[in-house]
Amino acid sequence: MTLSAATLKSFLTTHPATIVAELTAVRGSSPREAGTFMLISSDAQVGTIGGGALEYMVIDRARQVLRSGEHEDRLDIPLGPEIGQCCGGRVDVALKRVTEAEATRLIARLDAELAARPHVYLFGAGHVGHALARALAALPLKVHVVDTRPDELTNLPGNVETHAVAMPEAVVRSAPNGSAFVILTHDHALDFLIAAEALQRADAPYVGMVGSKTKKAKFRSWYLGEGYPAARLERLVLPIGGKAFPHGLGDKRPEVIAALAAAEILVHIGWREVEDPKARPATAKKSGAVLGE
Repeated sequence: MTLSAATLKSFLTTHPATIVAELTAVRGSSPREAGTFMLISSDAQVGTIGGGALEYMVIDRARQVLRSGEHEDRLDIPLGPEIGQCCGGRVDVALKRVTEAEATRLIARLDAELAARPHVYLFGAGHVGHALARALAALPLKVHVVDTRPDELTNLPGNVETHAVAMPEAVVRSAPNGSAFVILTHDHALDFLIAAEALQRADAPYVGMVGSKTKKAKFRSWYLGEGYPAARLERLVLPIGGKAFPHGLGDKRPEVIAALAAAEILVHIGWREVEDPKARPATAKKSGAVLGE
């Protein structure tokens, strides 16, 4: 599972004798990047450094350290035939007992990574909005759901922020730099207002709208009629999820649309981080942003 500060605190409360295993260096191909860590106790673990034989070896050694009373150890592990893997790289792993100071360091790092996550705003808490919120909630993103109807903003994942507002388009203006916007309200006129506002945000890596070819044509006509520049229309993804399968799957179930759109949103955010390194927060260099290195 993805580690959070809350998960880490909870684990340490129930497992006070714990080792943190952290990849301190990666050479060549590896299942995870340098800086990735997991927690290991005598009978449980949380987080992952890549799974497979590598993780099995690290867990086994960490428990030996706990039993022996040692405080730390270091491992240099080749990810090749020697351990039954074929990544071809090599990793250094640091094992340390989690002291109060170490726990404070890890929590601060997880909090910084959380703060560095790209924001994604979903406008509309209908069936597709709920499905997409669930799909995105498990990813390294800060997800918001915005709707004019407070009663619809229920039964969403706990880490999703909700906003009941009378003018959703105003939320676009105040969203953090680099936010992505997905528009799927119950009102096409409102969709158009939100989309027009979002397309003015040159920093937005993704502006998508649920809909059809007919809706796209109507939006284009309205948008140009309002005097907006035609060039901005090239940035609008409509329908969402369409770039993954340009000819369509013919499947309109909310969960399917959400799966395709979630992948599409990640790709667009990743492209922006590659094209413009300044768009990627410094605290995201480990694993806080979409790409993670």
